[in-house]
Amino acid sequence: MSKRLPRTLLQILLSMALLCAGLATAGAQEQRFANLSAAFAPRHLGEGRSTSAPAGYTRFCAEHPRDCGNSGPAVAVIHLDNNKAAELDRVNRGVNARIQPETDLDHYGETERWAYPDDGKGDCEDYVLEKRRTLLNLGWPGSALLITVVRDREGDGHAVLTVITDRGDLILDNQEDDIVSWKDTGYRFVKRQSQARATDWVSLGDTLVPPPPVVGGGR
Repeated sequence: MSKRLPRTLLQILLSMALLCAGLATAGAQEQRFANLSAAFAPRHLGEGRSTSAPAGYTRFCAEHPRDCGNSGPAVAVIHLDNNKAAELDRVNRGVNARIQPETDLDHYGETERWAYPDDGKGDCEDYVLEKRRTLLNLGWPGSALLITVVRDREGDGHAVLTVITDRGDLILDNQEDDIVSWKDTGYRFVKRQSQARATDWVSLGDTLVPPPPVVGGGR
């Protein structure tokens, strides 16, 4: 005849079993949350505090005031369907192919000058201005087309165009024909236009990195 375990011992064993099951479930849940966090890592650059605009941009706006205000509807994020994605790709590749790279020093005899590359020559910020102008003329909202200053893989100042979409912040770059997420550029992001007001600028993730004295070097 088997002996029955005391009621208190049964309760203790049952509690321990439930605790172990709960820990296992919690561990599996934590792993699922970790997987989700990796899958949905930030797709958008976080804007910081207000900062100064590049000197070249300030001069450009003095010469082209109508091109520096907000344009089109105030859209926070563009819905990037296949047609829009194809249009964005055509603009990036088309401007890259059409413009011949040339430094501001060779082009204008100045260290830095932002201008539309209407003569077919320019450096990185001129590519950006032309891509932004082209997209605005195609009906894209200016609030989602933001001129951005970065330090490239060599640490030099460089300008790209950030397009804010529901697929994340995408980068149009004269050094690359393929459009990629900001996370895949290898660049250190310094500052860009504010979405709320195109003439204002905000710092980005690399707030400890000093802004480059010259944005473009002809690339």
